[in-house]
Order: sequence, then C-alpha cells, then structure tokens
Amino acid sequence: MTIGSRCVACTALAGMLLCGCSTTPRFNSNFGTSVRANVAAQVLDPGAAANTNPAAGMEGTAAAIAHGHYQESFKDPEKPMHGLVINGAGGK
Repeated sequence: MTIGSRCVACTALAGMLLCGCSTTPRFNSNFGTSVRANVAAQVLDPGAAANTNPAAGMEGTAAAIAHGHYQESFKDPEKPMHGLVINGAGGK
C-alpha cells in the first residue's frame, strides 16, 4: 500500500469511528419510555401502600404452620440429584 492509500484508509476509518459518537435526538427524546410503560403495567394497585387493613386469607394457625415449614426447608441443604447416564459406547 502506498502512503496516500494508507492516509485515505485511516481517514475513512476515523470518519466511521466518529459516526458512533454522534448525537441521536430522535432516540433521546423517547429514552426510557418503554421501561416506564412496563413498570406502570406491572402496578396492580398504586394505592396499595396506603391500605392499613390486614390481608384477609389463611387462618392464623395454618399460616404459622406453613411459615414454620417454609423456615425449616432452608435448614437442610437439598441433596443433589444424579441424572441417568446412558453410555452409547457399550461400556460398563
């Protein structure tokens, strides 16, 4: 390569790299809109935090037993499961 063609190649490369630094006003005006829309869609009741009534549902004794079972489930680590190994080579 000649020095002139190297200079042209470097100039073209620099121009392409600088295109990545350009501003995008078309995208910046809508930046974060989809995230805000998704968060708003996940909110079932925006006023739920102001509700001071307790949740109705399970009987207290049954809830305490279920909570106890839940807490106990973390004391013993789960035993690893060994999968079925099929050897297609006809070995042991």
